[in-house]
Amino acid sequence: MSALTFTLKYSPDQRVDMSPLVCQRLQELALADIAALTLQSGKRKLRVDELFTIDGSDTQNIVIKNSADKLDFIGKDLEEGNIYVVGDAGAYLGFGMKSGEIKVSGNAGFYAACEMKNGYLEVSGNAGDFLGAALPGNKMGMKGGIILIKGNAGERAGDHMRRGNILIEGNAGDYCGSRMSAGTIAVMGQTGRYLGYAMRRGTLLLWNQPQLSASFNDCGPHTLAFLPILFASFRSLNSRFADASVAFNRVRRYAGDMSEMGRGEVLVRL
Repeated sequence: MSALTFTLKYSPDQRVDMSPLVCQRLQELALADIAALTLQSGKRKLRVDELFTIDGSDTQNIVIKNSADKLDFIGKDLEEGNIYVVGDAGAYLGFGMKSGEIKVSGNAGFYAACEMKNGYLEVSGNAGDFLGAALPGNKMGMKGGIILIKGNAGERAGDHMRRGNILIEGNAGDYCGSRMSAGTIAVMGQTGRYLGYAMRRGTLLLWNQPQLSASFNDCGPHTLAFLPILFASFRSLNSRFADASVAFNRVRRYAGDMSEMGRGEVLVRL
């Protein structure tokens, strides 16, 4: 069977809620039933076949072609299967996903992988603010899985993060790792201001020296045996993180945020 493919016919004027088009919700539907589903776009409800040309039949493998940044909630609550987005994705990409895989060839909007529970999300371009974070008012962000960003990430990546891995090949904006409780955020590029703001636990793994607030204590250089094991877990990824030449185990360790529990750590490559 060929992948179920949705090709966008035109760029919509209003934002579109793509949450009905996930693998587990389409599994038992015929092609005609899928075409008749409605998507919320502003105040209107649009039939799927009004926005997209539909081909293929494999609902466990969904492809969205000519995708635009107004397509929100792609892969929301995904429980199984794979979604591949050719182009840009809108806001809330992979929101609450529980399993499966989502790959985007372009950029993603804000709140990508918001409150993600498990699975794998990969963005070849840049990601917006609040990557892997919690919704406003909630205190539990990403709870598991892997996020790979090959470009840059916006502000507050991993805000309220509980566990899992966020891997950023480019730069990260201000407040990276803010209020995180556990998990690992690795950034190969530069980081912005207020790194690890109010973090309680967790690890920020950096290739470049950051600007740290006075509430982080310099614990000196360390050789950490767990880092080679961590890098080995990334070898299956299509990423610079899989390259053995970028791995290291010698770091300068900073503990903080001391204004909170102070059990978090910032590890900077030496």
